[in-house]
Amino acid sequence: MKDSRPPLTPVCRTLPEYVRHWAEVAPDRRAFTFVDHPAPHSRGVHRTLTWRRLDLRVRALAARLLEEAEPGARVALLCPQGVEYVTAFLAALTAGMVAVPLYPPGLPGHADRLAGVLADASCAVVVTTGRELESVREFCAGDSVRVVTADQVADATAQHWRPVAVDEGEVAYLQYTSGSTRAPAGVEITHGNVVANARQALTAYGADAHPVTCVGWLPLYHDMGLVLSVAAPVVRGLLSVLMDPAAFLHQPVRWLRLLAAHPRALTAAPNFAYDYCASAVTAEQKADLRLDAVAALINGSEPVRPGTVDRFHAAFAERGLPADCHCPSYGLAEATVFVSAARPGEPLRRFALDRDALAAGKALPARPDDPRAVLLAGCGTPAGQRVRITDPATGVVLSEGEVGEIRVQGPNVGRGYRNRDAESRDVFGGEVADPDAGGRWLRTGDLGTVLDGQLVVTGRLKDLIVVDGRNHYPQDVEATAQEAHPAVRRDRLAAFSVPGSGGERVVVVAEHARSTRLDAIDVPELVRAVRAAVSSRHGLRPADVVLVAPGTVPRTSSGKVSRALTRARYLEGAYGRPVGVSGGVG
Repeated sequence: MKDSRPPLTPVCRTLPEYVRHWAEVAPDRRAFTFVDHPAPHSRGVHRTLTWRRLDLRVRALAARLLEEAEPGARVALLCPQGVEYVTAFLAALTAGMVAVPLYPPGLPGHADRLAGVLADASCAVVVTTGRELESVREFCAGDSVRVVTADQVADATAQHWRPVAVDEGEVAYLQYTSGSTRAPAGVEITHGNVVANARQALTAYGADAHPVTCVGWLPLYHDMGLVLSVAAPVVRGLLSVLMDPAAFLHQPVRWLRLLAAHPRALTAAPNFAYDYCASAVTAEQKADLRLDAVAALINGSEPVRPGTVDRFHAAFAERGLPADCHCPSYGLAEATVFVSAARPGEPLRRFALDRDALAAGKALPARPDDPRAVLLAGCGTPAGQRVRITDPATGVVLSEGEVGEIRVQGPNVGRGYRNRDAESRDVFGGEVADPDAGGRWLRTGDLGTVLDGQLVVTGRLKDLIVVDGRNHYPQDVEATAQEAHPAVRRDRLAAFSVPGSGGERVVVVAEHARSTRLDAIDVPELVRAVRAAVSSRHGLRPADVVLVAPGTVPRTSSGKVSRALTRARYLEGAYGRPVGVSGGVG
């Protein structure tokens, strides 16, 4: 099927209006393709919906949902990754209901979170697929929630569809936070918020002026996956090609093959995914890749490490990968997702900063080869919104080079947290002590600074390790620890502080690498190496270094290590000092 450049994008108020528009003006264009990998060596089985077909399925499912609940009701999406997930999300919005993007009960390690979110959201309806129906019914047994099976709703049901008036100021969906530093909270994202953020992202990555194909494996219950793989393509009328996160983890080359197969591909992934590809994709797998047409590689959701970008480009430069397509970005669920981004076509902005000065709240330059330097990547400039660096306590705007809390203002900032009025006022009703500021500001809880016009994110307020009056960034300590010994698994460790008899003390809980057997590791030697490296580079001596099995360090639904939960489990004695602890917490 031949695709030409999409018609000009209209100005619509909601995603359902865009779906209907593209179904009318470009009915036979491809809208969404899901690439399934049913076998270990499968090259992918494609299933595609055109805009006409998508519109039909959305209206059919929206009509079915309205048989079960009224507009305004909350609809939990417990579908696996695929076109049914996209259809269910858009159908809930089309029916005037509030979507709650989640995942099937079988996602390992997330059953408690799923139960908590379902209880908090008080959903009237659950949408799933035939494949997951039995597990969903078992999980929801005893609840009054009604279950609709998306792929069993007949096309003819669309005949019963009657349009529902939807205002752009109404809540479109609840985006539950990942829970990296607290219990998950449901951010109320309005129809206007998600359309605004989709437009901002399209502009930031040059997709508003040039046709691109959105390629992604990020889960659709995650804010970045939902906006980049669903909302932005719907707004622009672009093709979105999806795959399952598990398919990427089993064979990361599958993601790269999709990038190679689609000209001007736009994709996003957290920092670890680029490291993973650089180390796991073999020379044989690289042989048939052509990556010269990649438009943008968005790097978000974790600290963006310049070294990772270098390793990824070194691994795939010979396959034609452009040197200027990497786009470090910053965002959070409370702002729908995107806040600032480096633009494609521009070189990576690198900053070597003095560690001691950074701990004191100043971003002072250091030599890149200085072992005490902190290497950070710039996350570009805001996309259609305003950003200020402020004193966390007073809201006073800080000068360039001073580290403070990042505050955001724009049409993409959510309405607040569901049923959390006090927290909503504190987080979404922040003030900036600047006569030109005006209105409410989102307090992100993230720390950063502005250097040469670039937003540089340094960490999270709640994660700061404060020992003897000095601030230390946990991701900085973790980077040092994972470089100290080859048996420490990259990006699967947590550094945090705990109370001790003489004040706050530092603990590192780390998984050992899957490629290394536990009985082959000299645990005392590993502990000494981590302690020595952290002590030398940060002036800290970890009171405890705990080595645990792969998969033990808890992660959030978006894949980030949850330091808060790791700390809580440590204090509860959940790790039981199973394989490697030296020193105690007094």
